[in-house]
Amino acid sequence: MRVPGFEYRRVEVEGVGIHCAVGGDGPPLLLLHGYPQTHLIWHRVAPVLAAEYTVVLADLRGYGDSDKPEPGPGDAEYAKRAIARDQLLLMRALGFERFGVAGHDRGGRVGHRLALDFPAAVAALAVLDIVPTRYTFAHADKEFGLGYYHWFFLAAGNGIPERLIGADPEFWVSARMSARHHGGTPFDPAAMAEYVRCFSDPAAIRASCSDYRAAASADLADDDVDAAAGRKVGCPTLALWGEHSFVGRSYDVPAAWREYATDVRGEALPCDHYLPEEQPDRTAAALRTFFTPLHPGK
Repeated sequence: MRVPGFEYRRVEVEGVGIHCAVGGDGPPLLLLHGYPQTHLIWHRVAPVLAAEYTVVLADLRGYGDSDKPEPGPGDAEYAKRAIARDQLLLMRALGFERFGVAGHDRGGRVGHRLALDFPAAVAALAVLDIVPTRYTFAHADKEFGLGYYHWFFLAAGNGIPERLIGADPEFWVSARMSARHHGGTPFDPAAMAEYVRCFSDPAAIRASCSDYRAAASADLADDDVDAAAGRKVGCPTLALWGEHSFVGRSYDVPAAWREYATDVRGEALPCDHYLPEEQPDRTAAALRTFFTPLHPGK
């Protein structure tokens, strides 16, 4: 499955191949996916935005058809700092020095780090159905442990999650996603088949576990340094979330983001976790309203 009207490319950034698709014309906008998906989460939203923007859809390192480096001690290869640098270099390779970023789930965390580490590059940031990683761990309780058990399961060591997920990756992907869908548009079967295809690669399972291990270690350390320095996201920031999602039910989302960003606005959509697939029209409209006045330059 491919997003219609988009040109597919593979771009090498410091030895890591990033799979991406580019479409449209206008100010550049980078869209990032989450777990356990690929750039195809945007397949209903990207063509709408491409009417006004040059839209770049990227598979994060470790996911989709991007490269999956072997993780070393500490999983630094999958820290958000490393993944964010991939995306900065991707956009530079495509000719864009300053751009908007919208990220869902893990992609939102990459976008958050990208805006912190490279503020001159990110004109505006949209984060979909997340609160900051550091905030999440600081407020973890029984409900979080039950609702987001996968954060702890995937971060477990000794190859445990890799072995268990690898025994039936199709079940894991479909069960995890169906448990977090509430009304709206059903998942596209072709997109689901692509998620399963990509996630059936043992290297993808290993990389995604490293992503979550890094979140509980290297990412937290980086976030603590920023917090101690009083460093926040300085660009305009939009938080979108599903009113039926764990995030929407559990947090005051704009208030959480105001601890980490200086200019925050937010809106709940009538869905669960997968906003671009469950509510594509409303997601596209919210992103257009947010990004259009900002005109990030090429």
